[in-house]
Amino acid sequence: MDKAKTILHSAILLYFVIALEVLIMISPFAGLFYSVFNPVLLETAKYPATRWLSAFYLPHMVLPQDAFLRFVRVMGSVLFVCGILIFLVCAVQIYTAKFTKKGAVLAGLYSSVRHPQYLALALAGLGLAILWPRFLTVVLWLIMAAVYYLLARDEERRMLMSHGTTYGPYMKKTGMFLPKGLENLLTPSSAIGKAAVALGITAIVIGTAFLLRAYTVSHLTLWTKAQNVTAVAVLPEDGFKMEHRMDGLLALNEVRRRMQEDKQYLVYFLPRDYIMQGMIADTGENWRLYEQHHSIPMITDWVFHPFRHLREGHHAMHGGMHPQHENSAGRGDGVVRRLIFLSIYNAGGTTPANPFSINALRVPQFLVDVDVHTMRLLEVKDLPRGSGWGSVPTPVF
Repeated sequence: MDKAKTILHSAILLYFVIALEVLIMISPFAGLFYSVFNPVLLETAKYPATRWLSAFYLPHMVLPQDAFLRFVRVMGSVLFVCGILIFLVCAVQIYTAKFTKKGAVLAGLYSSVRHPQYLALALAGLGLAILWPRFLTVVLWLIMAAVYYLLARDEERRMLMSHGTTYGPYMKKTGMFLPKGLENLLTPSSAIGKAAVALGITAIVIGTAFLLRAYTVSHLTLWTKAQNVTAVAVLPEDGFKMEHRMDGLLALNEVRRRMQEDKQYLVYFLPRDYIMQGMIADTGENWRLYEQHHSIPMITDWVFHPFRHLREGHHAMHGGMHPQHENSAGRGDGVVRRLIFLSIYNAGGTTPANPFSINALRVPQFLVDVDVHTMRLLEVKDLPRGSGWGSVPTPVF
């Protein structure tokens, strides 16, 4: 039994390690983590049946213009923080009871449900699945929820053995993870009924993630007038600039001679100091966040200020605007935007119709810095394959 419990706890630990990928990838431990984890992501990306696991289903690099997507993102932070706080309150109750030798904890949060700690961790995990919205995180969250159920059953068995006179009546009047009345209403008593509920929850959770992905793609700020070019704006207000400048930008000699008519391109239209650009392509060491040693402010911004780091750029992590990026956000004598060009293929090597398809592979080609007011070209730079994290599958939006 101890071995089985160790395996269950290890499964929970694995979930939180994977779900906290976003924190690890901006830390100095990113290389160590991806030496182990990235081969798994790359292996799943090889096969049509598992390729979706490494994809993302909510905006992470793009500032959502839709109120619903903003609400979902904020709820990710709320669920994560509230789940952790509830877990800590429960931990204080448990360890206080242990130190004072008061026996089973049946009061406080435990008077509403029998396992508020596991419920809290499930809420925090759901928040993490929104904060780092990789499909793999959702699947592992479902596995973690099943693990919590098995751990809860084992704990109840041991509690009945050691505190049967008090815990037995407590179980009869208190629900496992939900208030008793609601739990009786939603949970069948038969094993077949419980299995059907588990399968239904799995289908709903994964299906909802796919629906959110489709909703996200339909609400991106796009420019698609050119036959083989789709441009996406990181900032919603840049849609106007794309509408009036993309034709001219694509006609610039330095841009035109780098593009091929038989290739399909996805172009990211973003401020030059946009902090997440290393996830799109390896544009320089300033955008390899794991090398910047600003993990704590990045983490707090990621949780407590969901959109600030996307809008304010690199200077938000340095306490001021870096001189070389002075015009990037529209300051000074012009509005500078960085265009990152990626060629798009599907996993079979042909050109996909939809650059945001889960089958799409994105290969960085070059970047262009341009003053979109004067159309003055400031820099053109060819890019290596991969992102600032090498071959790690990163968000498309």
